[in-house]
Amino acid sequence: MTKIISVHKIISGLICVLLFNMGINAQKAAFDMEKDLLLVQLDCKTDIDDLHTAAGFATLLNHPDYMNLNYLAVAGTYGIQEGLYVPPNEIMPMVFLENWLDADKEWKTSVDKVVTQALKIIENGGSIWVVEAGQSDFTSEWVKELSRKDLSIKTRESVHVVQHSDWNESAAKPVKLMYTKTVTDYHKIADGNEVGNGTPGFKSDGKVDWESKLNDEHLTKVWNTAIRLGNQYNGIDGRYLNESVAEGGLDFSDLSEVCYILNLMDIKDADEFFTYFKVV
Repeated sequence: MTKIISVHKIISGLICVLLFNMGINAQKAAFDMEKDLLLVQLDCKTDIDDLHTAAGFATLLNHPDYMNLNYLAVAGTYGIQEGLYVPPNEIMPMVFLENWLDADKEWKTSVDKVVTQALKIIENGGSIWVVEAGQSDFTSEWVKELSRKDLSIKTRESVHVVQHSDWNESAAKPVKLMYTKTVTDYHKIADGNEVGNGTPGFKSDGKVDWESKLNDEHLTKVWNTAIRLGNQYNGIDGRYLNESVAEGGLDFSDLSEVCYILNLMDIKDADEFFTYFKVV
């Protein structure tokens, strides 16, 4: 009996060691600059924060490390929330050039174009990383269409979705959110509106000194446009009133998801962001 118990203990010990080693060796998927696509999906309804997020993305693209970043942006990827849209069309081409789609005006066409790009990326060994700066309704539709186009694609390995907001999840159609969580590699990170929770906090209650750090004519124009449009639509006609922006602050909280994808989680807040991406 003693020998049998000892054997059982040895086997149990070996299983524990094996499982532990599997956990150590399991690598979290990481963004591959050479193969992957960064898909920036902005709901633009009804908060104006996506305007500032677009400007933050332009700031990141200006850095030498990210000038060759392969990206595609989609505006209007909203869910079931009520309220008016915040038109981003003036700033989108300033930031994303021709690499953006207008799902607010052309939802089905935008879905099809994302699927076309996604297929090319995956066929070449890459993955899609979704910055879910809004709800998952749009994601669920293009992922479902992607699977229909090619049944061999393992979307849980090839599609990585990053979400930071409980509210965004609550404003998605439940069945579409559940589908997205089920069939993709879904990452829920801490809220980018807060500082000190392990995620960069890019919502400031006061003015942020970005002008002195971004000594660049184009970026200055982009940020001034984002701030002007934000002030123009903030709280207007029943839209969400972003109090931080109303008091002169910035809110590019959705960019926290980009930082997660690009392994920039050590950036603390908006001030550190502009220091990190300071133009010399």
